[in-house]
Amino acid sequence: MQNVEPMTESVTEASAPAKKWYIVHTYSGYEHKAKAALEERVRLLHVESKFGEVLVPVERVQELGKGGQRKVSSRKFFPGYIFVNMVLDDETWHVIKDTPKITGFVGHSTNPPEVPESEVREITQQMAEGAVRPKPKFQFEVGEAIKVIDGPFQDFNGTVEEVKPDKGKVRVLISIFGRATPVELDFVQVEKA
Repeated sequence: MQNVEPMTESVTEASAPAKKWYIVHTYSGYEHKAKAALEERVRLLHVESKFGEVLVPVERVQELGKGGQRKVSSRKFFPGYIFVNMVLDDETWHVIKDTPKITGFVGHSTNPPEVPESEVREITQQMAEGAVRPKPKFQFEVGEAIKVIDGPFQDFNGTVEEVKPDKGKVRVLISIFGRATPVELDFVQVEKA
């Protein structure tokens, strides 16, 4: 007779429900604190196996700081929301609902809709691209009215003539002594009028 080992471990892993992504509503401005509080509760209640990643979708943007210095800051895609990868059951539902700085799930309060994996991948990809190359704070279009906020043409108004997103520059027509003069400026030197 052959010695057969029980396969209980692989059977329980295979029968365990898959984790899915859900959107959780937090107090606005407290997304990172809500994430930390949730991760701490999951650890204290020993339900790590039912929770995966907690994601605060942010992107890095380039803007002009004090003294005309360029600075890179974080901007949230969805202020007041975090994404949680988890197995939804009564226990995990209560973990989410009883966490400080979290108000609940987005959608139906007892049976929230899941977020497709493809959408979460798209958001994480956008976050990764922003970390490598920070985006400008504003996107500009040809014909749009702008105001120069830095440099020798500060406080001049103009119209966008050409946008060069790969270089982070914009060519603007500024009226100097009654004549439209093209000037090339960085994205951080202008803002929408």
